[in-house]
Amino acid sequence: MSIEEHTAEDEGIVVESMPEPEPVATLKAKPVEELERVASVDVIRGVALLGILAMNIVHFGWPETVYGTPTRDPDAGTLDIILWAFNYLIFDTKMLTLFSMLFGAGLVLMSDRAETRGAKVRGIYYRRVTWLLVIGCIHAYLIWDGDVLVWYALCGFLLYPFRKLRPRTLIITGMCFNLLMVPLLLSFKYGGMPYMKATTERFNAKEDAWKAARKAYPDDKNIKELKPGGWNEGVRDAWKEMKDEPPKREDFLKQIATHRSGYFKIVKERAKQLIWGHTLGFVVGIWWLVGGRMLIGMGLMKLGVFSAQLLRKTYVMMMVWGYGIGMPLLIFDTYHQITNDFFVGHNLSYMLAGWEFLLLYGSLPVVIGHIGLVMLIYQTGAIPWLTRRLAAVGRMALSNYLFHSIVFTTLFYGYGFDLFATIHRPMLYLMVLMVWTFQLVISPIWLDYYRFGPAEWLWRSLTYWQFQSMRPKHKAEPLPVG
Repeated sequence: MSIEEHTAEDEGIVVESMPEPEPVATLKAKPVEELERVASVDVIRGVALLGILAMNIVHFGWPETVYGTPTRDPDAGTLDIILWAFNYLIFDTKMLTLFSMLFGAGLVLMSDRAETRGAKVRGIYYRRVTWLLVIGCIHAYLIWDGDVLVWYALCGFLLYPFRKLRPRTLIITGMCFNLLMVPLLLSFKYGGMPYMKATTERFNAKEDAWKAARKAYPDDKNIKELKPGGWNEGVRDAWKEMKDEPPKREDFLKQIATHRSGYFKIVKERAKQLIWGHTLGFVVGIWWLVGGRMLIGMGLMKLGVFSAQLLRKTYVMMMVWGYGIGMPLLIFDTYHQITNDFFVGHNLSYMLAGWEFLLLYGSLPVVIGHIGLVMLIYQTGAIPWLTRRLAAVGRMALSNYLFHSIVFTTLFYGYGFDLFATIHRPMLYLMVLMVWTFQLVISPIWLDYYRFGPAEWLWRSLTYWQFQSMRPKHKAEPLPVG
């Protein structure tokens, strides 16, 4: 079965002809063929993949606090702050949002193709998400703690029942999910924090009394067994970490020492943080933010936004309104942070005052602007040499994403070349440009000889319970030009 792509003369719009029906005996879900792919989706996925490296590079090479606070690097200069600002305006949270939207768009594509064939997709979809979770856990716990695949897989388990909703319903539901972050923050500010503070004070009082009793009666076994602990101690430890105090230099140096240590010590330390992020953090935050933006992506896919089916003037308006609303908010936030020394030592106050919502909500219209820009370039065929290469990077997004983690953790961590916290932002972004160039060159060459990227091949083989052929079945067509 194949789907032929045609180019509309007036708008350069890619449209798909209806596939020929298959015999009933062969109606089953199967991997997408090369000629079935929506090239515009691959292009924008390639943009998101390269952009995610621009987001992640500082996290690869420095303690996490340096990502949001460039002045924590003792040798940071004006250029470091300029690069931070550029990343904050163009990539930070935007690429996470765009990837989330594309994940939701992928579910719509998968469901639509299966329904066109008359095939069932639910079992395949859940196997696909399950194996993504496995791959994500291996990546997060054994390679790099900045992983997003686990979040996408966990959201994916909850996403399937929404697939048949109307586009407008999906977009409104996704936006409502995102807005739930406001009452969650307020409930934490006015309920959770006072509770943690009061619990900590009670626990400290009991611990002081226990220490005094133990000192007075050192041989009393009953007193030893009465030591306060359990949940209260956990709350006390969490409160210690969250208190809005200036960061300690020794904690910063300890993080550097950990990342420059041996492999198993790094794995052990990252696991402590990841377990919380993948459980409680997912429930109270990630699902509402990432899952909500996946729903928005599903709605946009159903409207034809990602498949370049809209008029050019629509994409222009997306750019005008998206950048016009989002950029002023982010520019103000960027200036606000720089002039306040990035709120060093007052990060919790910054968050609880609601300033962080400028990034969370300002990023969404900026991403709409990004989408409009990429789709407009795709439709007009303005830079075909680049869009073809971006499409290849997008088709190998999982392989390229894992490549980033393997290369840079090996370069920076103690079990590799041990360069953690030694390379500053300007050189880090030069590395980003080098990796972008490498992947834009290598990805199309790889796909000339192989059907999938290596990670995509493994994922599909596990999903469909059979080894997939790596030979391309069809020669990829050139991207249509308007």
